[in-house]
Amino acid sequence: MNKTDKGLRIMDLTPWDIEEKKFRKCFRGLDEREVKAFLSQVSSQFAELIAENEKLKADLKEKETKLKEYRERENLLRNTLVSAQQSAEQIRTNAEKEAQIIIAEAELEAERILNKTQHRLAQIHEDIIELKRQRTQLEVRLRSTIESHLKMLELEKKESMESDEIEEKIKFLRQP
Repeated sequence: MNKTDKGLRIMDLTPWDIEEKKFRKCFRGLDEREVKAFLSQVSSQFAELIAENEKLKADLKEKETKLKEYRERENLLRNTLVSAQQSAEQIRTNAEKEAQIIIAEAELEAERILNKTQHRLAQIHEDIIELKRQRTQLEVRLRSTIESHLKMLELEKKESMESDEIEEKIKFLRQP
């Protein structure tokens, strides 16, 4: 708390004190209106500073409360993390044991499947040969059908051109 030249402490001043401050009049003294206007301006700014200060104090208190909450959460998260790491280690150990059992069972199943697959592979090779034969037949039939349709299209085109020529000749003959 600093003291001013007049003996008042800055924090003891209120905007009202500034506005109501009276000065002694003396010969060739201060312009009263100018002093009052200045004091009014100082009072207004001082009131704003006090309001801002109060707001900042409230904000600080709120932030300190939040900080405390965050620290409590951080501690809870740390404890939870340690617990989770311990659980993860136990789960990993159990998973490794279970994996060894599963691998042994899988190897037996793989052998059985391999034998079955080899038999199925032979059947698939036979099916592939049959499908290739059927595909070749289908290609021959399809090619034949396409060629037949192409010939029909060419014939239709030729007939259409002949028809167009005849129409042109008729038009020409009809002209006066």
